[in-house]
Amino acid sequence: MQQTDTIPADIRVLSEQIYQYKKGVRQMVLCTFPERYESLAIKKLSSQAIDYIVQPVGNGRINLYFGRKACVEAIQYIISRPLSDISPEEDFILGALLGYDITMQCERYCKRKGQRN
Repeated sequence: MQQTDTIPADIRVLSEQIYQYKKGVRQMVLCTFPERYESLAIKKLSSQAIDYIVQPVGNGRINLYFGRKACVEAIQYIISRPLSDISPEEDFILGALLGYDITMQCERYCKRKGQRN
């Protein structure tokens, strides 16, 4: 028997990421999910006074960035275009803000810079 009022997996993941943010595990979070959940996600973030930015991705999906106010403000300068079009420097900054392993970010940056030369 399938229950019709279950919480979608995307929203459960968002809830877990909000929990991690509120516990200080993350300073900045990026979630990608169907745009049909956008209003629900924004409601969850707004009710907890969490800063966020929404970026349409295409194909009915969005990127939702949320976290510390300064981090969200910095992201606004980077997400003016699709993530596939950002520079290696912007990609590095984004990865650092999202808390990715800094050594791996350095390797990724060097690889991307090498491809452009």
